[in-house]
Amino acid sequence: MSAVLEPTGQTDGVPPYCAWCGGARADGDHAACERRLATVDPPRHCPVCARRMVVQVDPVGWTARCSRHGESAGANGFG
Repeated sequence: MSAVLEPTGQTDGVPPYCAWCGGARADGDHAACERRLATVDPPRHCPVCARRMVVQVDPVGWTARCSRHGESAGANGFG
């Protein structure tokens, strides 16, 4: 497993796409998506390109892989 990737193309440190719904961050409020990501769900979309990622969840965490931007991982409550 690798560390969480730092997305390129960020504006003010914020990736251009929502990691939960895949929508453009500039197009709406993603507070509900952020709550889901912080509590129970791993990311489903790449925050750099919005492609669906291959996600694997196990009892201690998750890994998510974008075909273009590599792998990220999380643990302890998926936060």
